[in-house]
Amino acid sequence: MISAGDFKKGVTIELDGQIYTIVDFQHVKPGKGAAFVRTKIKNVVTGAVLERTFNPTEKVEEAHIERKDMQYLYNDGNFYYFMDTETYEQLPLSKDVVEDAMKFLKENMIATVKSYKGKVFSVEPPTFVELRVIETEPGFKGDTATGGSKPATVETGAVIQVPLFINVGDVLKIDTRTGEYIERV
Repeated sequence: MISAGDFKKGVTIELDGQIYTIVDFQHVKPGKGAAFVRTKIKNVVTGAVLERTFNPTEKVEEAHIERKDMQYLYNDGNFYYFMDTETYEQLPLSKDVVEDAMKFLKENMIATVKSYKGKVFSVEPPTFVELRVIETEPGFKGDTATGGSKPATVETGAVIQVPLFINVGDVLKIDTRTGEYIERV
């Protein structure tokens, strides 16, 4: 149990049967009345953000999210298979759990599988990935690095904005948190 007065950013709590991460918090001491803690919490499964106030002495259950690095193996059409690199056990996950991560994940990459009480709720790709461009409009002489951008499709199927000088076959470093092009490798 954790009291609302001890909240910090990134702490995960269980509230009304749901798991939330504290995005922001503020201790408020009005001139009249009792102090309270105003929080912004994000549901880790659905991504919904709520604002809620707590009494500083109110206690809530702290949720311990288990994070495990696993290797993505393959997709058989129904499930995406991940392997524990220590025990070699394979874990089949449904599309709704891995959907967001699959934009930047290709076979044999290591991803972080997040679970709570044994139930997997999301997969997080590595922060930076290197992917090959499979489709984009050709670059022309005179294109500059700061001149603009164009869409490019990478080998996982994700479409990102890249500088005009990028061509088919180039390998790009991409930030998976924002989906932005970082550099050509």
